[in-house]
Amino acid sequence: MNLWRAAADLAQGGHSGALATVARVRGSTPVPAGTKMLVGGQGRLIGTVGGGCVEADVIAVALEVQRRRLPSLVTHHLNADLAGDLGLSCGGTVEIFVEPLVPDPRYVGVLAAAAAAEAGIVTTATEWADGPVKSFDPVPPERAAGPAATLTRDRRQVIERLVPPPRVIVFGAGHVGAAIARAADAAGFRVVLVDDRPEFADARLFPERVTVAAGDVDDALARFPIAPADAVVIATRGHRHDAIILERVAPSPASYVGLLGSRRKRAVVIKGLTAAGVPRAALERVRVPVGLAIGAVTPEEIAVSVVAELIAWRRQTA
Repeated sequence: MNLWRAAADLAQGGHSGALATVARVRGSTPVPAGTKMLVGGQGRLIGTVGGGCVEADVIAVALEVQRRRLPSLVTHHLNADLAGDLGLSCGGTVEIFVEPLVPDPRYVGVLAAAAAAEAGIVTTATEWADGPVKSFDPVPPERAAGPAATLTRDRRQVIERLVPPPRVIVFGAGHVGAAIARAADAAGFRVVLVDDRPEFADARLFPERVTVAAGDVDDALARFPIAPADAVVIATRGHRHDAIILERVAPSPASYVGLLGSRRKRAVVIKGLTAAGVPRAALERVRVPVGLAIGAVTPEEIAVSVVAELIAWRRQTA
């Protein structure tokens, strides 16, 4: 969303710029459809469309569309030779739509609306006869679900679906929980960090995008009801706190629930919560130990392992 905002600011200020969007991919490519790059008068500013000579060519096209004030649709065939030159293991086709940023108020308004919206659909014509043809339709996330970007069959429109990234609720703002929150934020998740100790739940200690809440699990669940698209990571300071939170979270609709700890801890916690009446099926789905098995030791290494697993879950490969 920062890229949309930066594009809107450039266009509104009348500065030279172009927006490149991966509109369609076929086969194995370095980036998925929907990936964006903002180009200024001197070259790339934010984002990437894959690097290497593909990106160099797109930047050259971006400079040309800035001059002509007309968009262009670029097709790259990543054959074995080109893939080798790029150091990539790919051999597909990528189509990239490159549009000039123009100071037209309606065009700037669409960019600004996309930057501010939680969800919506941006539709851009690939041919502009009398100025930019771009619209934004604010819709709920469920209506915007689908491919991040689609080039229509007749190649006349690029349709982009904007949906908020998955939310990760981290319980515990100690060394490990704090590191997980920061790493998840850097990986593009929306992060809520909860701790019942105000001195740990201090928003000044974290990036401004991280929502930090001081309170117990009941306060947190009242303020941030868990949705099916959410992930929950429990990394508190002790077994008792973990068990209290897991008792509430395990039966929730969250599609990912992870608990920091060992296999022995898993057995102890599940045994105790089963005896307390928590459904066994709800407990069996909890990932303990949370994170990929990479031999992590330090809080930062553990955070990398946990966020790597979250990324796999997000991309549906876990």
